[in-house]
Amino acid sequence: MKSLGRIVRSVQAFGRELSRKNVPLLAPQISQAPAIGLALGGGFARGIAHIGVLKVLEEEGIPVRLIAGTSVGALIGASYCSGLSIPEMEELAHNTRFTSFARWTLSRCGFASNDRMVPFLNRILKVKTFEELRIPLGVTATDFNTGEGVVFHSGQIVDTVRASCAYPGMFLPVSIRGRYLVDGMLSHPVPVQPLREMGAERVIAVHLKGTWTNGGSPRHLFAVIGQSFAIAQDAMAALWKPVADLVVEPDVAGFAYDDFKRADDLIRAGEIAMRQALPEVRKWLETSIEVKQLAADRRPVPQVAPMPAD
Repeated sequence: MKSLGRIVRSVQAFGRELSRKNVPLLAPQISQAPAIGLALGGGFARGIAHIGVLKVLEEEGIPVRLIAGTSVGALIGASYCSGLSIPEMEELAHNTRFTSFARWTLSRCGFASNDRMVPFLNRILKVKTFEELRIPLGVTATDFNTGEGVVFHSGQIVDTVRASCAYPGMFLPVSIRGRYLVDGMLSHPVPVQPLREMGAERVIAVHLKGTWTNGGSPRHLFAVIGQSFAIAQDAMAALWKPVADLVVEPDVAGFAYDDFKRADDLIRAGEIAMRQALPEVRKWLETSIEVKQLAADRRPVPQVAPMPAD
């Protein structure tokens, strides 16, 4: 009986030592991927290309832990984070037109209102608050009076997405919490820095680079406004690109701002660009596994004193 008692005590001591050293009993430690964040830029209908980027990441099993979006990037990000599947988002892109979320109006502050976005988002989003999202989301906007960038992470989603999409000159500003807000692209064309502040360790920035003219004279006022902002966005790229780990630029130069009818082509453009960038993303995952496995291999094995003889 004494021998049996010594065996039991030795096994218990061994278990306590393993627990104290944080060494798993049954399997080696499973390494975790770095927190990958996806920064989705603006671009009106061209933002449908973001669906292609998300599609490839899903198909390849790349874990996206955080998303931040500007303008249409906020709309796509909110849809995905709320739980819409890729097929659902593809169907939505095929059925969406400019009039689905906007209407022309006469106002001193803009030619259109995006108030139709309220029923549009209430219909498509599977949850209505940031706190309910399956993936943390940041939505950017710009304070019209101060020029300050604003990033929303809590509360109701719908109005923040409206504010992020309030393209100056086209849509009316949106009032939230006493502030008049316009499109987030004025402060965060591609929201890389907000994503870093949310905790992203690796950032994929999706930039919908493209001009609003074909090299000739502008066709209408919106082409003048759009091309002016495209020029400003290119100038601002020097601020956010160095903060990103990877910049993905789908080829959307041949698409108009309201080319919603070309959803398939835009999704394909996003897929092509993301597949070209996959080798770099895989390196992040492989490096993470190798480093953590090396640390596990070097972890000291607890020494157990030999059992005393009877």
